[in-house]
Amino acid sequence: MYDDILLPVAPGKSANDAVPHARSLAERYGATVHVVSAVDTLEHTLSGPRAGAFAERVEAGAQRRVETVTEELTDAGVDAVGSVIHGEPLRVIANAIEDTGADIVVMPTHTRTGLQRVLLGSVTEKVVRTSPVPVVTVPMSDEEA
Repeated sequence: MYDDILLPVAPGKSANDAVPHARSLAERYGATVHVVSAVDTLEHTLSGPRAGAFAERVEAGAQRRVETVTEELTDAGVDAVGSVIHGEPLRVIANAIEDTGADIVVMPTHTRTGLQRVLLGSVTEKVVRTSPVPVVTVPMSDEEA
């Protein structure tokens, strides 16, 4: 049923309750998990010496996170590949669904409500609305994120 699972991860975050869910699905269906992190830094629009340093830190954090999750999955016996892609997260995820041939997306969702939800938006909510494949959302508290 599922051959390829897309697992978006945020740069620099340590918690992601979606990882065990992706692992469970991959184990059950013998699927490959594609771990992807979007790096959207405005590097090309900001000026000054700190802009480049900030972009490098974000990208390094994304690379570490992808490597950590990919290693965790591989150690559990799951086929996993990872990549860091530059761009706006929603677009990166949409392109990754197509590029990897993902049959399902597994990603965390925060428990924000009210004004905080309106102001911050939700990449996960947008993915749910626009994805051509099923999306499994895993609730996370803001404290874990």
